[in-house]
Amino acid sequence: MRYLFLLLSLNLFAIEIIDMPIVFDETRVQLTKEYIKNHYGLEVKNISIVPKIIVIHWTAVDKFEDSYQRFVSPTLPADRPDIKKASALNVSAHFMVKRDGTIYRLINETTMARHVIGLNYSSIGIENVGGQNNKANLTPAQLKANIELIKYLQTKYPSIDYLIGHQEYTNFVKHPLWLEKDPKYRTVKYDPGARFLKELRKNIPNLKVAP
Repeated sequence: MRYLFLLLSLNLFAIEIIDMPIVFDETRVQLTKEYIKNHYGLEVKNISIVPKIIVIHWTAVDKFEDSYQRFVSPTLPADRPDIKKASALNVSAHFMVKRDGTIYRLINETTMARHVIGLNYSSIGIENVGGQNNKANLTPAQLKANIELIKYLQTKYPSIDYLIGHQEYTNFVKHPLWLEKDPKYRTVKYDPGARFLKELRKNIPNLKVAP
């Protein structure tokens, strides 16, 4: 289903977002609550978040359907032993941007997704299709779509202060928003690449970088 959002800031602008939800059933909800308890030390009744950070990713897969299918199941696929020991909860993100710039919303923006160690409880994740073999191949259309999406999110959620790349997440280890209890639970990330981040920040100058 397609929705066209008209937002008022200094000027009226439009953004098109296609809702394409992944499976978010009771299994995923319970696994998310367990993740929050085990990794953040919090007992929660729901899995809602107050967004403070936008985290930009690439999917490491160059095809949209393959990228999307990686997130659909509530539980991790068998080929993710690097993070499965931390939780059986599958990774996900709030948005996915196709290589032609089409924006898809996968889950509600204020629902916690597993997309970045230590910061899931305060962040919205934007996945960009591409980056296979750590190749920085994200497109101009994706850059334009990310800029529009971030501006939309800023308008909708004034609580958002930071814009970071996934590759920068460990800079938050000593920040008050960092919640990860396991000092050994870290992965090395390269997304979305320095060039893409630099161009994003030229167009979104009012959000903070990693502390």
